[in-house]
Order: sequence, then structure tokens, then C-alpha cells
Amino acid sequence: MLQQARQIKHCRACGSPVTYRIPADDNRERAVCPACGEIHYQNPLNVVGTVPIWEGKVLLCRRNIEPRYGYWTLPAGFLELGETTEQGAIRETQEEAGAAIELDGLFTVLNVVCAGQVHLFYRGRLLNDRFDPGPETIEARLFTQQDIPWDELAFRTVKATLQHYFADLARGHFDVHTGDIS
Repeated sequence: MLQQARQIKHCRACGSPVTYRIPADDNRERAVCPACGEIHYQNPLNVVGTVPIWEGKVLLCRRNIEPRYGYWTLPAGFLELGETTEQGAIRETQEEAGAAIELDGLFTVLNVVCAGQVHLFYRGRLLNDRFDPGPETIEARLFTQQDIPWDELAFRTVKATLQHYFADLARGHFDVHTGDIS
């Protein structure tokens, strides 16, 4: 299990230095403000993205940022406050690939406990084959299953999601997949 990093140094409510202890009625160490009593919680980040499909091909983006610069990924990124997971997945697809998409439903939910993240990917239908990648993407390109650069995929969650996609495609039925990536 990921050990909670002591990243919080000062209280967001009053600015006093925090101490780490287990609050009453809790079961784990938290950043607690000794001045005002505010308890600060650290929770996993949500990463949202899509498996964009056009005429049987999958859209992948070649990363123009670290981590994994130059490697291929599905369009995805961190969920923003004020948006649903669906809205975030659509936004990330537009930002990274410049692609218009309609979602077909939740597809994978992958726990990446070691990174403090949960990745949620939606299946999606591209509305056209025109792409205008944003600054985080070197290029956006469609791939058949045989042409996917499996050894050049940026993240294990992307590989697992693509493997589930092609297995479900071969079966002719799509399920929601869950799992843990270590």
C-alpha cells in the first residue's frame, strides 16, 4: 500500500504548521493543524481518458511531455474540479488530440495504488478523422490492432485498456473492466 507522503506542511485554513497524527475516530495518520484543528486529507487523483475509435482503428497520441516523452498513449489526463468523469474524458481527448468524440460508456477502472491514482477510460466514437493535437502531443494517429506500437506505450493502464478493448471486440461484447496496476 502507498505510504502517505508528508506533503502538507501548513494548514490551508489558517497557515499554521501542521503535525501528523491519527485523529480521534480515524484509523490513519493525517495532517492536523494544532492551531485551528483542521484535518487535511490526501486522496487519490482521478485520471480520465478515452479509447477513441474511427472505422475500426484506435486513436493514440504521442506524448510531447514527461513522463514518458515520445511514447504513445490514449488521450487522458487529470480530472478537473467542477467536471464529471465523462466531461473530463471528452475534454482530454479534445485537448490532447484535437478530436471530436461521443462516449459509448465506461470501459476500464484501474487502480494505480503505487501512484495514488485511479484511471477511468471510456469507449468513444470519433465524429471524424480530423485531429489537431495540442501542445502536450507530438502527433495523433489512428492504428489498427496489428499496428499498435505495443512496446512504445507510455503506461501500463493504456496497455491493459487496449488489451481489454481488443479482447472484447473479438468476443463481440464490451464489458466494464476493473483491476489493479502495480
